[in-house]
Amino acid sequence: MTVYFFLVLQVLLSSGTHIVAKAVSADVEPISLTFLRGIISLAAFVVILLVKKRRTIERKDYGRFFLLALIAIPINQFLFLYGIHYTTAANAALLYATTPALVFLISRFVLKERLSGRVVAGIFIAFSGAVIVIFERGINLSSGYTFGNMLIFLAVISWAVYTVAGKPMVLKYGAFHVSAVSMIGGTILFLPAGIYGLMTFDLSTMTVQDWSGLFYLGWATSIVSYVLWFYAVGKLATAKVAIFSNAQPIVTTLLSFFLLYQPIGVSVVAGGVLTIAGVAIAQNEKMQRGGRL
Repeated sequence: MTVYFFLVLQVLLSSGTHIVAKAVSADVEPISLTFLRGIISLAAFVVILLVKKRRTIERKDYGRFFLLALIAIPINQFLFLYGIHYTTAANAALLYATTPALVFLISRFVLKERLSGRVVAGIFIAFSGAVIVIFERGINLSSGYTFGNMLIFLAVISWAVYTVAGKPMVLKYGAFHVSAVSMIGGTILFLPAGIYGLMTFDLSTMTVQDWSGLFYLGWATSIVSYVLWFYAVGKLATAKVAIFSNAQPIVTTLLSFFLLYQPIGVSVVAGGVLTIAGVAIAQNEKMQRGGRL
């Protein structure tokens, strides 16, 4: 039961991330925001590692950790913070609900798993819902709104890859160590872009609310949420953990409505229902077969 308690906490923190990121991204450009967020999480992880027993990474795993670091911040966090500036927090959460479907697909190619017709149908339905959300305001690729949705979806793909690629390392080194190394390494890889961003951005324009939101993103999400996610990945089937992403759209949409006063459109509801239904269909098949990704 402990792992499910932590998963519920992770969902609440992640849902809040969409809200906070949307608010802060209105004032802080994405490169600087990504870098500052990374610096905060890096500093915290380094301090914890100084007092916590460290584990030596085997040379053969260097490549896997480099991939995780590259995905964690330069790809996933940057695309997310860049995209959410243009779209809504609710849309971001709905797109992240496709994580389980993407995990299924990636596992098919990485782990050579066979997908049943039911799983394929569920994935197709889930992606149909995602397409509705992405092109909520029409198929206009020049639209900033559509551009933001597409960036978020790329971030979701990278998150699914991060989840699948990180599972073997979590089983070997533990959730905290994998999260710490990937966050620290990711911040270092983003250093050139981050320095450039800070040189062109005026930090004095940031408000107290912006800094508060930044620390939430750096601590609650990049540290606590990431560690809880990988902790669950190490305890349960990856797909079973990913299914908890389906709760994010509901929580985030409600928070967006009450805190950001963002209306809930019919297409968002329709896309959300399709996405969650499709993932539920695919997930149910996986659980019936007792699969463990």
